[in-house]
Amino acid sequence: MLDAALIALSQVLAVEHIAFLVVGVLIGLIVGILPGLGGIAGMSILLPFLYGMDPASALGMLIGMVAVIPTGDTFTSVMMGIPGSSASQATVLDGFPLAKKGEAARALSAAFASSLFGGVIGALVLSLAIVAARPLVLSFSSAELFMLTLFGLSMVAVLSGRSLAKGIAAAGLGLIIGTIGTAPATAEPRMTFGIDYLYDGIPLVVVAMGLFAIPEIIDLLKRGTAISETTGLGGGWLKGLRDVLRHPWLVSRCAALGCVIGALPGLGGAVVDWIAYSHAVQTSRDKSQFGKGDIRGVIAPESANNACQGGALVPTLLFGVPGSGSMAVFLGGMVLLGIQPGITLVETRLDLTYTIIWSLALANIVGAGLCVFLARYVAKLTQIPFVYLAPFMIMITMFAAFQATRSMEDLVALVVMGAVGLYMRRFGWPRPALLIGFVLAPGAEGYLYQAVQFYDWGWVTRPGVLIIAAITVVSVILGLRKGSEISSEGETDPAAVQTRPRQFALAALFLGVAAVCIINAMGLSFLGQVFPLTVGLLAAGGALWVLTHLFGSHPTALHDDDAALALSGRWSGRELYLGMFAVVVFGIWVLGFLGAMLVFMPAFLILAGKAPVLRAAVLTAIALAFIYGITTAMSLRLPAGLIAGTIA
Repeated sequence: MLDAALIALSQVLAVEHIAFLVVGVLIGLIVGILPGLGGIAGMSILLPFLYGMDPASALGMLIGMVAVIPTGDTFTSVMMGIPGSSASQATVLDGFPLAKKGEAARALSAAFASSLFGGVIGALVLSLAIVAARPLVLSFSSAELFMLTLFGLSMVAVLSGRSLAKGIAAAGLGLIIGTIGTAPATAEPRMTFGIDYLYDGIPLVVVAMGLFAIPEIIDLLKRGTAISETTGLGGGWLKGLRDVLRHPWLVSRCAALGCVIGALPGLGGAVVDWIAYSHAVQTSRDKSQFGKGDIRGVIAPESANNACQGGALVPTLLFGVPGSGSMAVFLGGMVLLGIQPGITLVETRLDLTYTIIWSLALANIVGAGLCVFLARYVAKLTQIPFVYLAPFMIMITMFAAFQATRSMEDLVALVVMGAVGLYMRRFGWPRPALLIGFVLAPGAEGYLYQAVQFYDWGWVTRPGVLIIAAITVVSVILGLRKGSEISSEGETDPAAVQTRPRQFALAALFLGVAAVCIINAMGLSFLGQVFPLTVGLLAAGGALWVLTHLFGSHPTALHDDDAALALSGRWSGRELYLGMFAVVVFGIWVLGFLGAMLVFMPAFLILAGKAPVLRAAVLTAIALAFIYGITTAMSLRLPAGLIAGTIA
């Protein structure tokens, strides 16, 4: 083993290997910075270039990319409140509030340093576990994986803040949205309403960006200032490094969580950051600043999501079973290079296995180092008046959402989810709870069916199931006891009682969606209806709980960001800005993406930003050139529009 490790180290330190690894790191950072693309798109871009390459160099390039995408996606999560990918959703909760306080450099540098340490820890764990992990991974059946999805759902108790009822209702709604499409056991359509787009379900990137990106953009437009509420960046980037060094055990624990969750196929980056975030909350004495700008809320998920890559390589290399979507494409790259993953690879080509491991560690160091160097300068974007940044953010959001399935319906779904997120934010509903429910719904249903098929109902007595169940119960108890100390979407406002009818309407809408889910489920076969019927009843129970609180003037149910404006008779402008998103989508449908942006961007900059015509024209030209260059380089597609289709 030592000889193989030394041979691998010499290969990793070769100039050619490092050069290709750096190329992969740079591409990975670019893909990570662009919201919504993620590892699958990035890895797919590299595959055509692998033919004829030396295996060690090609693996270095692939590993360089996959290792740093969870690092690069932190930029948009912190600075714009837009989740760069599924692995950086939890970073938004505290990273973006820190940026608003003028501490973007601190948040970014802490995130990148945490990513560095987490990634290196993941590589070290992988190097030690690659030989011994086989029996552990094989011990996890569908029954244990189902219990892990329930453990993920238990995070709702922590992330619901001061209103558990809203958290349960929001998680139930997320589970309902996650069941839209065809039933995995019977292939029956559920809540598709005859719309072809819904048969495959709503993509994660559309839901995540709708819930977080659109409400934050609208909120910043309402404020009419820069993202940061202060003017000086100071030495925040060094402060972030010191923050990480002050919390070594938090970094280590969350990195360990990332390794374990990453090694379990089907979970991976979509849930590990939430589990790490909730762990940080549960183990902290002072929880009052979580959700408002607590640096630990950045350190925890960023440590975990990079370590997750090391964990995801365990089943990929040992069994040829990808631990995540990006690992599935990585697996395809290995096959293209003539490398067959599995136990034989570890036993006969241990040097190549360790080449992958050392490349993972080196890529994390190089990627995090580059990001730490850039953080201080990139953070200055938070000082630019937001009215100038808004059209670019809207363009990037639309671009990222369209890449989900490359259908115009992606953009329609984005605006619909944006409206849901907008009013959830306004009335103090925890958006993370909805997102967790959505992410975990497919896995929970699939694993439950498999567990029942393989073990009947005897799966509930398996030792692993009982252990995870006990951990879940403890997590729920801690969440109920400590969750009230965490900031939810907003503080309780006495004036919110005056807007009770509007809050009642939102809760009634949630109840209506739950009722539709229940009615639709009743018309399905037993296997097709069990899961949607269960989650529909869960969502209905949560919504009814909220409604009773609203009638009883319960303080944790009454919250309204715009209560003061409503009392004064003024209009907040939320609906106007939401309508603007709808108009942009309509413009893309008619004129195509580039045509719509050619009209929208200068119009917005001139009318809303009061920018001179020449400046608006130059900024528009730069933005369109950037998008065109990205789509060309990455072989992506933009909607052409009805007019271009008619001409063609």
